[in-house]
Amino acid sequence: MEFTLEHKDTQSKARAGRFKTDHGVIATPIFMPVGTVASVKGVHQRELREEIDPDIILSNTYHLFLRPGMEILEQAGGLHRFMGWERNILTDSGGYQVYSLSGNRKIKEEGVKFKSHIDGSLHFFSPERVMEIQRTIGADVIMAFDECTPYPCDYNYAKRSMHLTHRWLDRCIAHLQKVPEKYGNQQLFFPIVQGSTFKDLRIQSAEYIANANAFGNAIGGLSVGEPAEEMYAMTEAVCSILPESKPRYLMGVGTPINILENIALGIDMFDCVMPTRNARNGMLFTASGTINIKNKKWENDFSPIDEMGLTFVDKEYSKAYLRHLFAANEYLGKQIATIHNLGFYLWLTRTAREKIITGEFGAWKAKMVQQMDNRR
Repeated sequence: MEFTLEHKDTQSKARAGRFKTDHGVIATPIFMPVGTVASVKGVHQRELREEIDPDIILSNTYHLFLRPGMEILEQAGGLHRFMGWERNILTDSGGYQVYSLSGNRKIKEEGVKFKSHIDGSLHFFSPERVMEIQRTIGADVIMAFDECTPYPCDYNYAKRSMHLTHRWLDRCIAHLQKVPEKYGNQQLFFPIVQGSTFKDLRIQSAEYIANANAFGNAIGGLSVGEPAEEMYAMTEAVCSILPESKPRYLMGVGTPINILENIALGIDMFDCVMPTRNARNGMLFTASGTINIKNKKWENDFSPIDEMGLTFVDKEYSKAYLRHLFAANEYLGKQIATIHNLGFYLWLTRTAREKIITGEFGAWKAKMVQQMDNRR
């Protein structure tokens, strides 16, 4: 199970690669739909397989730990069997969720004590416990336990937090060697680079994470409110250090333009709730720009949602029909919009991969960024 770097763009740091797990091949660049609680919101697994067709989806340790709980998942034989998903799954370790619970958690060297957002019950995550939980979930790609710093962030706090993340990483690695995999599938481990938006910290963290010699490497603590230019600057600095021979995962990013810009900087893997969350609010991403389908201007527009027909819903439904569903508060509207947005994100990363391989990525990216920057 190794990452194969197949093609590199000559005008940027973009690259096309692939790696294989026990649940299938992952071709990069790749976008991972977010299935936080063992479900990609609004999409049946059948539609996910047949219409969106991702190599891998993401779920979340924090949420699965609270509900349905580890006992249920172990009885089911792991998350794949529990949710009826035979392809790849990545689990985020819960570090970001702990960050988002700033009023209900306490961080110490040993780990994090936090209150459940569901019922207020108290729980404790240590690096060791998070590794055990991810073994029980059984995902193909698992993440180190880290602290995600807020933006803006004091330099000294960011530095202390980064070193804490590094110490937690060492504990994660040591404990993984003691806790065997449970369901017969190998789990690939990714540590996480932190350091907020301070270049010297990001470089220091990238060097530490690279020295861990894990299967792949992730970049966390971005897309938390910082300007896009700062995100790109941090990504560029980190990618100059992380080994070229391993996949790079930028966590929680982002808009279609963010994704293309970061592919050009050398990122291979992405996830974000934006396509599904925005879809439920009537915001659609297309190759020609962003559409608010609830606007009256679409009331009698019978053209496809995306004129390029990139997903099956674009061939079957018009803007006028989708607007009607939102106006009527019909659940089908949110479902169609979600499938469209996820299909578009997968189309975007797969086409980026094709353009890298054919040597056309630079010109295509410039054209797409200009087109997608429109509000329609």
